[in-house]
Amino acid sequence: MADLHLGIDFGGSAIKAGLVDVSQGHVLGEGLSVPTPDPSTPAAVVEVVRGIDARLHGAARVGFAMPSVVKQGTARTAANIDPSWIGTNATELLATALGRPAVTLNDADAAGLAEMRFGAARGVAGTVVVLTFGTGIGSAPFIDGQLLPNTEFGHLELRGGSAELWASARVRSELELGWAEWGARVTEYLAQLEKLFWPDLFVFCGGISAQFDEFAGYLHTRAPVRPAALGPMAGVIGAALAAAA
Repeated sequence: MADLHLGIDFGGSAIKAGLVDVSQGHVLGEGLSVPTPDPSTPAAVVEVVRGIDARLHGAARVGFAMPSVVKQGTARTAANIDPSWIGTNATELLATALGRPAVTLNDADAAGLAEMRFGAARGVAGTVVVLTFGTGIGSAPFIDGQLLPNTEFGHLELRGGSAELWASARVRSELELGWAEWGARVTEYLAQLEKLFWPDLFVFCGGISAQFDEFAGYLHTRAPVRPAALGPMAGVIGAALAAAA
């Protein structure tokens, strides 16, 4: 019988979810994606999660990925979600609401767990840096498969400000940058990471990974760069993996 856990990836615009066979690393069926409530308060999000849980049956445990630094189940930051999440113990909130064990983690960490186990970084030793390019830049570094959680590499200083204000996917869209210009910005950002961490591999997650072939030729790095293999459900799969651990 499959080892099934519910993975939920809570983002600023959508909440994605799926029933995940964690032994195989895939979502059963199509998975779900519903709009994030506005405002995205803990109470409002829990109601959406209850509805998701009612549609997806059979999960032993729940993994919840969110755009936040998460310490001992409690959200310490709130990126593009309602600030009332700060100080909320999301793990206790979800476990009570759903009546089963829950685990909460940072969304980039969740995507990284999935890509390390089943995706683009599977079998890669050494230092792997998984990056999510979207509204900001999320990060999940691994050393010989072990995650260093809650890093904020998107906030490294670059050109007098936060790196994600220079090289995120949102910046590319807002400034209508061509692939060559955006690729040069990302290369500059990756060069800073290479100076500090000497990674053996970069993995790009987020919607931008689907367009990897459009800009890959404009990236110039010492370490190889690969697009995510699990697509938009990487965070869902990683959340379920965390729940199963």
